Amino acid sequence: MGPGSKAHNGSVVWLSPSSRFRDPQLKKEAFVGTILVRCPRCAEVAHVIPVPGVSESDAPSMFVRRSLVCRSCGLSRSHPGRGLVFRFGAEPITDPYFDVPLWLQTETRHGRLWAYNLEHLQLIGQFVQASLRERAPWYETGGKMTFLARLPAWIKQAKNRAEVLRAIDRMRGSLAN
Repeated sequence: MGPGSKAHNGSVVWLSPSSRFRDPQLKKEAFVGTILVRCPRCAEVAHVIPVPGVSESDAPSMFVRRSLVCRSCGLSRSHPGRGLVFRFGAEPITDPYFDVPLWLQTETRHGRLWAYNLEHLQLIGQFVQASLRERAPWYETGGKMTFLARLPAWIKQAKNRAEVLRAIDRMRGSLAN
């Protein structure tokens, strides 16, 4: 549970918006360490993880060999770590390795909200909740178009804050089942 939320009768209740959020300048690739997906066999939560025994320092994290593992039905598949496909316009949104639907995604009246894992979802929630959102100055080193900067406009708009936070709560709640 994030610092901006608290448990209340089993559900997450967002506190009043924090005053400030500073973009940590992360790209979407920073969140692919573990990806939560819908198992293609049993439709329960499965994990796309780096193959055990392969060090992240051996290759860039995006291209480390991956496994799809489902604890519910025992499904296990391997991916060689190349030939990645990012599909964001497709419905449903899929992971870049096995092209199976992400677990953390939901439809809102404005569009689809999704996240690779809980850390990704938490950062989006902190960003949406903040009333003041700061970006790094243009002259700072690092990528200028972080994943937060690339979020659709409807997610960034204050008038949609409550709806987006409810969608985030629904996604969090789907893991508790």
